[in-house]
Amino acid sequence: MKKYGKRMFSFGLLILNIMIAYFILHRPVIIQSFHEVNKEGSYITQKNNKGDKGDNALILNIINMDVEPIMEPSIPIEPIVYDNLTMAQLADKLERNLNSTVKGYGLLFASYSIQLGIDPYLSVAIMLHETGCKWNCSELVKKCNNVGGMKGRKGCNGSSYQSFSSLEVGIKKYLENLYYNYYRYGLTTPEAMNSKYAESKSWARQVNVYMKQIRES
Repeated sequence: MKKYGKRMFSFGLLILNIMIAYFILHRPVIIQSFHEVNKEGSYITQKNNKGDKGDNALILNIINMDVEPIMEPSIPIEPIVYDNLTMAQLADKLERNLNSTVKGYGLLFASYSIQLGIDPYLSVAIMLHETGCKWNCSELVKKCNNVGGMKGRKGCNGSSYQSFSSLEVGIKKYLENLYYNYYRYGLTTPEAMNSKYAESKSWARQVNVYMKQIRES
């Protein structure tokens, strides 16, 4: 009985050795390293590693760290606001037509015109025609910050033309005047505005000349 037990033990040991040898000879070769994230957010690195005897070994490196995906910074796209131009491009175009006292106010004319919903080329063209700021602004602009030749109370140096506390205020009041007294009533072109804005019948034609210069600048 003892001999039988020893034989069974030897036979079992032989089978075990055969299985180990078979595993060593037929185990898959890991060709490429790869990473897999476990449920806890750790990274498990598996890679092929050859020892001194040329054996393929499996190495598991667990790196306990929170890794956030690398996001490429997105470049904001500026919207088109008028005439296929962005706000910055529109402001730059208007600025090229402003001189003297109103130089540097292109962005204000552009942004506030768009905010009110009026044509920025038209608003600047009327201002240029009324105050000469294509070259050198009139005294009405320089002394009283009145860019559109607006009349009313708080006269400039005792005149019937309005005076404003700053050029920015004067520009905004001028643009609001175009909206509330003209655009809101459907008067949106130089021709439609002519009889109400000026006595001269050539006023619309002259404003259109400035508009063309602005558009092509």
